[in-house]
Amino acid sequence: MMRFNFSNHSTSEATSAGEKSTQPLTAHKRPLTIEADPDSLDSVISNPQSFPITIVPNRPASFYGLAANGKPFKTQPSCRSRNFRPGSMRRVRRRAVFKNGDCNVVQKNLQRRRVRFLQDMYTTMVDWQWRWTLLAFALSFILSWLFFALLWWLIMYTHGDLEELHMPDNQEESGWSPCVSAIDGFTSCFLFSIETQHTIGYGVRTTSPECPEAIFMMCFQSIYGVMSSAFMAGIVFAKMTRAKQRAQTLLFSKHAVICQRDGSLSLMFRVGDMRKSHIIGAGVRAQLIRTRSTKEGEVMTQHFTELEIGTDDSGSDLFFIWPMVIEHKIDENSPLYEMNATDMLHDKFEIVVILEGTVESTGQSAQARSSYINTEILWGHRFDPVVLYNKDLQAYEIDYARFNETTQVDTPLCSARELNEIYKIQEGFRTPETTFTMRQLPHNYSDQAS
Repeated sequence: MMRFNFSNHSTSEATSAGEKSTQPLTAHKRPLTIEADPDSLDSVISNPQSFPITIVPNRPASFYGLAANGKPFKTQPSCRSRNFRPGSMRRVRRRAVFKNGDCNVVQKNLQRRRVRFLQDMYTTMVDWQWRWTLLAFALSFILSWLFFALLWWLIMYTHGDLEELHMPDNQEESGWSPCVSAIDGFTSCFLFSIETQHTIGYGVRTTSPECPEAIFMMCFQSIYGVMSSAFMAGIVFAKMTRAKQRAQTLLFSKHAVICQRDGSLSLMFRVGDMRKSHIIGAGVRAQLIRTRSTKEGEVMTQHFTELEIGTDDSGSDLFFIWPMVIEHKIDENSPLYEMNATDMLHDKFEIVVILEGTVESTGQSAQARSSYINTEILWGHRFDPVVLYNKDLQAYEIDYARFNETTQVDTPLCSARELNEIYKIQEGFRTPETTFTMRQLPHNYSDQAS
């Protein structure tokens, strides 16, 4: 077997042995050599001139990583995941409830929205963020002080107390009786407004019976001060003690798991409480959000299905003294009955979990929410125990560092329906009608066997 190789050296001659070429070699003329096929790879490596010919078409400089000016391009990191496998692309559903419990809902095209919100001003201010609540709290007092200070200044001005001869230093000489003593300008009116609204009463500025309008204004501002203080204090108190703040100490596991319990597949997640004051009458619910098509062809993109859940054998009512694992048994009544591990990766759904109860210390109702999408459900995992008895402390100890820890266990990848069919087939082979011993055989079969 022979192979042709075109050498790159231009110094070799193209004529036969004994003859010399009289014409110089051009650039397109190359000598032709005939070599035998190398016997090993080492011979090829040791002789670079014997490399096989590779014809490469003309390509731009950018193909070789070079820019127009000859400088190399900066390599960009690949956006493709290393864990990508063909056929295992996960379809992530748009989340309706975030992990912290906030709802991913935005409203638009509401008619008379501002008017309706102003009609329920108390709830609107409670729902405000803290910076807006504190700003409204401060402005409610500062603006009222300035407004009533302006009214007091107008009363003083119309009565003539701000004239030069009626100033506090000249009142004894002129015998003038002012509406409010020790008032000489707008600054003193502002200070008197603060003293009147909050019943400070330093004893320097007092109202005289010379002006009925001043007496009426003093009574009106005192009533307004009590009402405004009660209103703003109520808003701050309601904002600090609302159930949303108590929900910050109620924990949900980062992932949900699917494994076998007593031979059946079960979906499980864990809930916990960080405080020593317990949640009274705690109850937990779970709902599946999934796209569903009706018989009439209607596509319901946000269809809610209630999941039957419980802990151990106590149902959905919890004696919530330590973290507990909530279980949903995947049986014939479960919407996850025909879903296997592959369907879990490809399907789009969301499981919203809700924990409700009464706060022991305040007596108010509290609700904590979270959700799990298909990528947050671990198939073939089990939660690690977090409650252990400490002999030194003689008390049960909760290790929250292991709250989200799971252990991988052997779990069938088939759906719960397929698993039940396998169990039925296995039970069919084990029934008394199909299992028999040598004693149950007829005598002729036993004789033949012997």
